[in-house]
Amino acid sequence: MDANNELRLRLRFYKDVMINTTVLSQKFADYAKSNPQDYFIKTRGTHIWINIKGDKKKYYSPHLHLELEAKSENETHIRGLFGPDATLWTFFMFLHFIIAGIFLIFSGIAYSNSILNKSYTFDLVVLALMVITWFLLYFIAKQIRSNGNDQTHEIEKVFLEIIES
Repeated sequence: MDANNELRLRLRFYKDVMINTTVLSQKFADYAKSNPQDYFIKTRGTHIWINIKGDKKKYYSPHLHLELEAKSENETHIRGLFGPDATLWTFFMFLHFIIAGIFLIFSGIAYSNSILNKSYTFDLVVLALMVITWFLLYFIAKQIRSNGNDQTHEIEKVFLEIIES
């Protein structure tokens, strides 16, 4: 998977394997019980999360969420989603909502001022700054994702190792 050519910040992948869903889920549960030092694996039904733990975990460390779907008796469709740490993701969403709120408020103020034939230059400046900030957040998130690129590949190797075991 080439993470650098993706526009999306949360990388997705799909994989079909010729293993029963229950057996595959059990493979992940067994690996989790073997106490891997650098990884934390949590399974809930057909959902599996693989996180980095310990000294290797940084603010930009990704996690992998897997969803197992039975395609047939002996075939499983795996939906994988790499994402940032939940705290970091929540912080970025909070910033997006704040920026969107400011954008909507100043859009209303700019409209009111234009109807009342008052100056709305300041409002347009704030709107432009909010758009620039949105793009800035996107590029910051892209940089954070590239910082965690090596760890993404490590998690992917663990995932493939578990499947092939």
